[in-house]
Amino acid sequence: MSILIVNRQKKISLDLQRIRRVMKKILNYVDRKDNEISLLFVDNEEIRDINKRFLNRNHTTNVLSFSLKDGQYGNINPHVLGDIVISLEKALEDAAEADIELNDEIDFLMIHGILHLLDYSHENASEAEILKMNKKEKELFYMLKGYELE
Repeated sequence: MSILIVNRQKKISLDLQRIRRVMKKILNYVDRKDNEISLLFVDNEEIRDINKRFLNRNHTTNVLSFSLKDGQYGNINPHVLGDIVISLEKALEDAAEADIELNDEIDFLMIHGILHLLDYSHENASEAEILKMNKKEKELFYMLKGYELE
């Protein structure tokens, strides 16, 4: 298992060892312990730029996922899942709004990002697909933390 973590934001302190431990657990839970993944932590400005540049969406978001197993070259290295980009600044805002710990929000966003890389979807998806993703998010969060988010 290879997990590349890059922190390009400077506003919020981040425990990279904790992030790596959590990501390993998530990958184990989804039976992808032999896969490679990268995590990039940025601020709101950078995630907005990435969202606009690659997805043509001109707004800030909390997490983006970029699968490396899709498209015509997706089978070159099937062990590479892809990239997850998380805005820590937006995660902090969302955690405060939901009245939860920042680490819980970060863990949830990593779960959310992984599920997108595993072809779960909630955007332009049927109600059944949305429910399936929501259920899996809750299940993984509970397995990881031992409690549910409300």
